[in-house]
Amino acid sequence: MQLNRLIDHTNLKADATTAQIKKLVDEAIANDFFSVCVNSSFVKFIKEYNDQVRIATVVGFPLGAMATRAKAYEAKCAIEDGASEIDMVLEIGRLKEGNYEYVLEDIKAVKEACGDKVLKVIIETCLLNEEEIVKACDLSVKAGADFVKTSTGFSTGGANASDIALMRKTVGPDVGVKASGGIHSKKEALEMVENGASRIGASQSIDICK
Repeated sequence: MQLNRLIDHTNLKADATTAQIKKLVDEAIANDFFSVCVNSSFVKFIKEYNDQVRIATVVGFPLGAMATRAKAYEAKCAIEDGASEIDMVLEIGRLKEGNYEYVLEDIKAVKEACGDKVLKVIIETCLLNEEEIVKACDLSVKAGADFVKTSTGFSTGGANASDIALMRKTVGPDVGVKASGGIHSKKEALEMVENGASRIGASQSIDICK
């Protein structure tokens, strides 16, 4: 296993500058990371700066509480700008109140906007109990998502091994599981992989791969 090839090298900070995003791209290429993950305003810039790097971007980030049509349009624009993967935030409040049809249609709309591009659904595990994690995963798979993802990194917690194991058990072997949020070391990253993660989202990617 090449750990570097599982990593989405990430900078989603509100104060990220163009210079920092250039550095992110340069590091991703130098270390052969799978992709960079950035806010959507940088997608077109990256495509023009170096179109050799795979670009993931976030939609409905970080709360997930945006109108469905806004999420779908954001995904459409990001793909037109050059994104290969979309990491959308699930509508967490609707999930918790049991409005599963809303959650399903929300994901479906973004998946439709993605076309043949990869869709990851961020379920924000730190805000969910085990039953809700299972339901979020089930709805994501039903809606056609390619991955489920633990966290935005902007809520009350990040990835942990037990949640990864539960997500993998729920989605089975054919859907991706992305661990993100609070992964700072190789040991932590490998623990996620051992429990079923097929992708790692991290800003400390270089330290992780040392």
